[in-house]
Amino acid sequence: MDPDFSRASGGPNFEFAFNSVTFSDRVLRIEIVAGDDGPGAKGAAGEGCSSLADWARQRKRRREELRQRKESGKYMPDPVNCKVEAEECDAYEDGNEEPVAMIEESPPDIEQDVEDGDSSDSSSSMECTQVLRVKSIYITSAILAAKSPFFYKLFSNGMKESDQRHATLRITASEENALMELLSFMYSGKLTTTQPTLLLDILMIADKFEVVACMRHCSQLLRSLPMTTESALLYLDLPSSISMATAVQPLTDTAKEFLANKYKDLTKFQDEAMNIPLAGIEAILWSNDLQVASEDAIYDFVIKWARAQYPILEERREILGTRLLPLVRFCHMTCRKLRKVLACSDLDHEQATKCVTDALLYKADAPHRQRALAADVMTYRKFAERAYKYRPLKVVEFDRPYPQCIAYLDLKREECSRLFPSGRIYSQAFHLAGQGFFLSAHCNMDQQSAFYCFGLFLGMQEKGSTSVTVDYEFAARARPSGEFVSKYKGYYTFTGGKAVGYRNLFAIPWPSFMADDSLFFIDGVLHLRAELTIKQP
Repeated sequence: MDPDFSRASGGPNFEFAFNSVTFSDRVLRIEIVAGDDGPGAKGAAGEGCSSLADWARQRKRRREELRQRKESGKYMPDPVNCKVEAEECDAYEDGNEEPVAMIEESPPDIEQDVEDGDSSDSSSSMECTQVLRVKSIYITSAILAAKSPFFYKLFSNGMKESDQRHATLRITASEENALMELLSFMYSGKLTTTQPTLLLDILMIADKFEVVACMRHCSQLLRSLPMTTESALLYLDLPSSISMATAVQPLTDTAKEFLANKYKDLTKFQDEAMNIPLAGIEAILWSNDLQVASEDAIYDFVIKWARAQYPILEERREILGTRLLPLVRFCHMTCRKLRKVLACSDLDHEQATKCVTDALLYKADAPHRQRALAADVMTYRKFAERAYKYRPLKVVEFDRPYPQCIAYLDLKREECSRLFPSGRIYSQAFHLAGQGFFLSAHCNMDQQSAFYCFGLFLGMQEKGSTSVTVDYEFAARARPSGEFVSKYKGYYTFTGGKAVGYRNLFAIPWPSFMADDSLFFIDGVLHLRAELTIKQP
């Protein structure tokens, strides 16, 4: 039966046995090599870093230096006479080496902190990588094997002879402090630090040696520290191995939630958000609570950000197509903007066409189907409305015999209740004969009867001397038939910035309008319709 390596750290405490010759059955020999930090490096990567930003810059620098060395051919371990397999020496991905382990058949006497040149085995080690120093500690193989699949495999498969009592690990100098903390944790279930940079080092090496309980513990400690934009972005940039993705999911979820809340008002923080890397932008766009004018504004921001971050067209299309467009809710964009999506050269035309087609099909779908898609756990991120400042509309346009459009505005009961006593809800803009219009729902005081009531108004966007005469009709669905019932109709000559409407659309007080038995809420939704026609040339 395989052991359970994911158990929490709250089990038996074997701290007394750590590095104790009395309670140990083997010796772990730790070879510390120069690695990517240079021959003089010592201690954890976080050591000497005054902030998480320093830690991130140092890690990024090491990653970039390694990449350059690989590209230049300088990072080439000698496959001949190397103490470990060549692929083990070269296994370094995203700045995080695979662990190197060996079993020694004829172990030397145990040594503590052997310096350069003092190790009896240093010459053979040098054939692959320069060993800076060697550290040996007493270990209990059963404890390490119970906490780590890596050590379980090492001790169960690697030691074939009973007299093999020494195992060797090879790490870089930047991992030394973190490894010692990790080994201590496997005995005690505790860490001696709450320093963020060292916790990140421990988290990285715990992932390398597959100590899931320590990864989870580091994640919990990091979550308990104050979150900043800097730390949130750093947590989202951690290596995404399968074990880490599971153990650190609460930490990355917290980081995403922090960014989504901080940049909730994306319009206000747009300049700052333009400098956020891809993982942070994805976290922000994932949120339902973004306070933006409309989904059109989300789309415009995404295109602007992608152009700034990815100046090469092929890379930009790849990032947009695979990472960002799936987070844009095209079904809530205006038809005017959807036409621009089809003409956008930054997008793959086939993908853009599919996004627009799916959006139009959603807009044409029955309201109950739309609500079902928005509520379904598998599709709600694609179809759910955000906290738009301007409510989405469904608009049908006609060119003949006259320019005409029909705008449908749906308001939830809770949205209407928040209007009392003097609130307003504005719709997205829609266009007729080249002019921009909008609807606005109000809670206002009836001037004749002196009670609060529900009002609906039609306004024209453009300011200036342009005027246009519009025939209009307001209607609402009513129970029991569920059909639209005309409430008011008339005509009005609009000039820029003017509006027309009715302060008491339903001719009833606000309490009657909002009552549980109100005729105008069907399944908790108020369905409004405005029909506009321009008959004059």
